[in-house]
Amino acid sequence: MKTPRPHRPLSQTIGWAVLLLIALYSLLGGIWLAALGGSWYYATLGVALLASAWLLRRQRTAGLWLYALILAATLVWGLWETGPDFWALAPRYDLLFLLGLWLLLPPATHGFYSPRPAKAAMGVAMLGMLAVLGYGLFNDPQEIEGTLARAQPARAHPVPGVADEDWPAYGRTEGGVRYSPLAQINAGNVKNLRVAWTYRTGDFRTANDSGETTNEVTPIKIGDKLFLCTPHQFLDALDPATGRRLWRFDPRLKADKTFQHLTCRGVAYHDADNGVRFPASRAKAGDQAPGLCPRKVLLPTNDGRLIAVNADNGHPCGDFGKDGEIDLQQSMPHAYPGGYNPTSPPVVTASTIVIGGSVTDNFSNQEPSGVIRGYDVRTGALKWVFDTGAEDPNAMPGDQTKFVHNSPNAWAPLAYDAQTDVVYVPTGVGTPDIWGGDRGPLKERYANSILALDASTGHLIWHFQTTHHDLWDMDVPAQPSLMDVTKEDGQTVPAIYVLTKTGNVFVLDRRDGRPIVPVTEKPVPQGVARGPQTRGEHYAPTQPFSALNLAPRDKLTDKDMWGATMLDQLMCRVMFKRLNYEGIYTPPSENGTLVFPGNLGVFEWGGMSVNRDRQVALANPIGLPFVSRLIPEDPDRAIGVKGAGTENGVQPMYGTPYGVEINPFLSPLGLPCKAPAWGYVAGVDLQRNQVVWKKRIGTIRDSLPHLFPLPPLKIGVPGLGGPISTAGNVMFVAATQDDYLRAFDVSNGHLLWEARLPAGGQATPMTYAAGGRQYVVIMAGGHGSFGTRMGDYLVAYALPD
Repeated sequence: MKTPRPHRPLSQTIGWAVLLLIALYSLLGGIWLAALGGSWYYATLGVALLASAWLLRRQRTAGLWLYALILAATLVWGLWETGPDFWALAPRYDLLFLLGLWLLLPPATHGFYSPRPAKAAMGVAMLGMLAVLGYGLFNDPQEIEGTLARAQPARAHPVPGVADEDWPAYGRTEGGVRYSPLAQINAGNVKNLRVAWTYRTGDFRTANDSGETTNEVTPIKIGDKLFLCTPHQFLDALDPATGRRLWRFDPRLKADKTFQHLTCRGVAYHDADNGVRFPASRAKAGDQAPGLCPRKVLLPTNDGRLIAVNADNGHPCGDFGKDGEIDLQQSMPHAYPGGYNPTSPPVVTASTIVIGGSVTDNFSNQEPSGVIRGYDVRTGALKWVFDTGAEDPNAMPGDQTKFVHNSPNAWAPLAYDAQTDVVYVPTGVGTPDIWGGDRGPLKERYANSILALDASTGHLIWHFQTTHHDLWDMDVPAQPSLMDVTKEDGQTVPAIYVLTKTGNVFVLDRRDGRPIVPVTEKPVPQGVARGPQTRGEHYAPTQPFSALNLAPRDKLTDKDMWGATMLDQLMCRVMFKRLNYEGIYTPPSENGTLVFPGNLGVFEWGGMSVNRDRQVALANPIGLPFVSRLIPEDPDRAIGVKGAGTENGVQPMYGTPYGVEINPFLSPLGLPCKAPAWGYVAGVDLQRNQVVWKKRIGTIRDSLPHLFPLPPLKIGVPGLGGPISTAGNVMFVAATQDDYLRAFDVSNGHLLWEARLPAGGQATPMTYAAGGRQYVVIMAGGHGSFGTRMGDYLVAYALPD
């Protein structure tokens, strides 16, 4: 007579059902992935899990032995694919590990014959997983450990016309160094920083504002005043020692939700008595006449104006433009509110204000011009133009002529060399960005370039192009940094460091634009591998690559895909294999193209910090893939609400054969499909052009609902905003998707201090001294489309009295 099996506990039935579902998912998804040319492991795993589930259902101990083998094989497979990378291994192990824990419990094996040896084997495999994860947590293969050998000299090179205690321009200098010679706060005492004061602007996003409402300002400090602008372009003057408001100027911004951007990265300052800002050999009679506003703050507004405000009292400068304003929409083709949007501060010389601006991305082929202009610093009169799409870029507009529509714009901050009176202009691509079949040679000539212009005349001295026929929005997105670099042979060269979204850092001689660090033209993908060919499009056969590059990876594979569990990691691998992707510069397609580096780029508007005294640079590169998908459309379709555009989602590109959908590459659960890290901090030796150290930065503490109180483990998250550094051997950076300001040791990248911010810190900090005390200031106001907490806080930190 057959002996009946013992009663099966309900928990055993539930556990078996869960295992069966995982097995079926792995088998079917694995077959799909293998058919696309991906790994066979998931299909093999599915078969093994089905067999184990069948044996466990029959209460056979062999099912436990098979599961122990599955755990051991997965342990080895994960290491083979990723190495000991904690965050990459976690989704490969987590579900199987949790099921293993269940199988170790007595109810799971109730009725099994002699399960202990099999459970011991499972336990050994699971301990192996824990050991590997623990090792990876403290020995990160993505990080670079090293030390920038050269020490900070006792006395830094002074910057002519810039007091050590001030931060008088967006990048501290017009050359964009983002480095301060102050050393009261240093690597030894930075851990003692405390909040000295907090200023609330009272400026919040309203229901009528753009989704891209952001607080990206870096204040400037000159003498006894600190100046900042808010998203609605209020201009505030504060006491730098207390944060008390001295005055406010309201530009009465005429904004609405159709604006693609509502932000102000900073303002510029001019002092007519400071002749050092302009070479005496180039000065002309009357260049420095004081007028009504001997000290003025230049405020760009998102509705297309440039306003001069008296720095002493906050009143408009009546002798500048019309009642203190310049209309930047004048002579613009296809002008409309928000269509031309100056979001970055201008460069100001002793005689000239040089300004660029952004235009709405991917809305239509009938947009304003990206012209760069120079205005008289005293009167606001137009002195010169450089229209990047015109046959004669310096041709002034007339009664019957306007600037060239859709010409490449210069939305990022500019840089200026006062010794040579040369302004360096980073340009983007002529919009629409993702289809370029109608761009002629003139609209491509100065796109995605760095332009060296005579600041007094606008005449071109040289230019260098960083991307040819851009179809990926790979602008030159950041203020270039000017620094005299000492090469290994002892020769000192005036250099300009040009950061790009691709991760390339082009190091050029400021005198003639010739590369100092080698640049190589390399073949790039041509045509569309999956789906129909793109109508009317052509592709650049090669692209320039610099020997100095901070992109996190050369090329992604399906091994780089990620998820919260093995299940969504498998789906990300399937999604990856279905997209067009042959590496960087894979053309956009109707099928969908993986863009990596993505639209945020490796570098954004925050730039980097360079230290001439130590010949080093500090940066916070990111790496998050996006997907662009062309949508066939009638090019003659009617244009909708003018300017109602966004940088993510569906964008119409009216007047072209396509619209486009652009989104981050996310899993079905909404997590990035690429394994972390997505954000780093890095130290670069500029004599050897080598990344000496690199560390992940940021946690997912503020990215998950409060229902998931995970410990704030360092994972490496994206950031918007740049770093600064000081003679105290400290690098300060916020930017990340978690709400922190952090300080790192410049020499080795070790985290020295971090402070919670009351809102997102998507801005570049700055530092100054007032009353003998050094302060570090950051705008914590959040970023609408980046998803961080919104606020209105300007926070200043200092050492205790």
